[in-house]
Amino acid sequence: MYLNNQTTCIIPFYNEEYRVFQVLEVVTQIKNITQIICVDDGSDDDTADIIPDYWPTVELIRLPYNQGKAAAIRHGLQIAQHENILLMDADLRDIDKTEIEKAIQAITRHNLDMLILRRINAPWFVKFDRGDILLSGERIVKKKDLLKVFNQEVNRYQVELAINLYMQKHKRNVGWMPWSATNTYKSEKIGLVAGYKKEFEMFTDIVLYAGFRNIVKQISSFATKKVSHE
Repeated sequence: MYLNNQTTCIIPFYNEEYRVFQVLEVVTQIKNITQIICVDDGSDDDTADIIPDYWPTVELIRLPYNQGKAAAIRHGLQIAQHENILLMDADLRDIDKTEIEKAIQAITRHNLDMLILRRINAPWFVKFDRGDILLSGERIVKKKDLLKVFNQEVNRYQVELAINLYMQKHKRNVGWMPWSATNTYKSEKIGLVAGYKKEFEMFTDIVLYAGFRNIVKQISSFATKKVSHE
């Protein structure tokens, strides 16, 4: 019924081990995702060695050293075949395949330029400033817009906000849908102290990149439209 729903899924990862396998178990079952690109951002574990054995159709890019999420996505975009790009974090748990299928249908049905999957099970301190929407790593974006976003200087933790700022500036049609999956926080991966330090670095990086005024504007008026599943 939806002829333009073919989608490329880009999954950047760095030392995620089994977590990225959980994501691949789901996205490889979705018929409208006809290209899956995993970008190993210089991992020093054996994750990238295992992927081809279990998911031979997944296109694997291996970067020689850790360059950050933005650089990994840039590399993935170079070989992306479809206009719909589904960005997925590699540390997700409890992924609902049906939610992704409905999101892919919805971006075409509602003529959206971007559809964000809102992390409805995020903790309260993430929802407090709408981080469950604004900083969600799961979103479907048009390739033409992503290419323009990543032609700019985007580094480290700035990816989601850079996309948001571009979409808002150019008055793109953006909506969100509920997303029940949860991500694995850095404190669970690298320990409590180191994890909170990374989270603080992320927050600082985002504020310095966007500026306080733009942060407030994002919180108050960006991506406020809920899109129906139906």
